[in-house]
Amino acid sequence: MTKPDPIPARLTALKTTSTPDLKQQWRELFDSEPPPFNRRYLESRLAYRIQELVYGGLKPDTVKRLEALGEQLDGGDRNKSRIRADRDRPITGTRLLREWQGTEQIVTVTADGFEWQGRPYKSLSAIARAITGTRWNGWVFFGLKNHRRST
Repeated sequence: MTKPDPIPARLTALKTTSTPDLKQQWRELFDSEPPPFNRRYLESRLAYRIQELVYGGLKPDTVKRLEALGEQLDGGDRNKSRIRADRDRPITGTRLLREWQGTEQIVTVTADGFEWQGRPYKSLSAIARAITGTRWNGWVFFGLKNHRRST
């Protein structure tokens, strides 16, 4: 008779593990300090790492394929992907309007991000989350989803 796999139970236990204990597991599994991200991020990365260590990570062919796709997108140059993002960004000074639950929300595009209710933000998603209390793609929330056709 085969022993039951303990990994599913270990993954389930992450949901009820205290945050300090999650951070300790991070230190043990990644041999580094945990990042200052939310609990859900820690849980998901720990779950992946536990499975990776027990069952193995991505196959070398998969890693090569992902690297090749990344090269196709930006040639491995992070600045190119930033330039592409900047190209699609509204012009500084543009005001974005969105009505949410009967209240008009106004966001101003600034040189280094966005401003909402007098506070600076780096992303529209952060503003959309502040407004709604849930995760949103900020570009979609404010109606800026890119509809251009690729040529």
